[in-house]
Amino acid sequence: MEKITEIRKKLDDADNWLPWMEELELDDRQSVQKLLASWKRKQSIREKLMENHLLKQQFDDSFRKVHDSKVAGIDEAGRGPLAGPVVTAAVILPENCAELLGLDDSKKLSKAKREAFAEIIKKTAVSYSVHIQPPEEIDRLNIYQATRLSMAEAASVLDPAPDVLLADAMQLDIGIPCSSIVKGDAKSLAIAAASILAKTSRDAIMDAYAEVYPEYGFGQHAGYGTKAHVEAIRRYGPLPIHRQTFEPVKGILAEMQLMKTKF
Repeated sequence: MEKITEIRKKLDDADNWLPWMEELELDDRQSVQKLLASWKRKQSIREKLMENHLLKQQFDDSFRKVHDSKVAGIDEAGRGPLAGPVVTAAVILPENCAELLGLDDSKKLSKAKREAFAEIIKKTAVSYSVHIQPPEEIDRLNIYQATRLSMAEAASVLDPAPDVLLADAMQLDIGIPCSSIVKGDAKSLAIAAASILAKTSRDAIMDAYAEVYPEYGFGQHAGYGTKAHVEAIRRYGPLPIHRQTFEPVKGILAEMQLMKTKF
């Protein structure tokens, strides 16, 4: 009779159901049944991840006119916050990306997983780029146009150039065929990869701001309009990195200007 440690190792090394596992189902040791049940749960999760991965790849493949067409996914992070930049990323992935099994919408992954995937994406991508659109450009252009321009900038510097663009809920006009994909990071592997690079890049920027402006709490809210963030703006005043055309920053600035005129 095999030892529990030997069975555990064999199960850890197994990626598929094998004939010897049928014997485990008849083993009356409770510890063996727990190990087998745990292996089945992990396999079920892996199968779902694989199915999701293949669907995303097939989605991207459907836009290839020929088998080696280069499909670029484009996404952004930071359209909604009161402070900090909008960051966009563009990514061209190779046709087979087994290393990215489990890649999904950046919002569905933990920070640790996002950062791990970001490193894999940078190593495996055919090409990638990240563009940072500063707050002053957001105020000058408006958030929609600033994001659109940033996405276009990210896509235009890819080398080699893509044959087709898949942009998350945005139509771009840079001389390359572009499809606007609603909820693209849930459908396309390339867009999901772009969402990871955009999110991790922006998080790094906001973490740096958290060190420079600790009283604003950027490490907790990343510039979004939480109650604590708005209270900090009212107490300490807006910073150069705050978007002056966004409420309530705009209103707070108006109140401050009104107070100056009274005195």
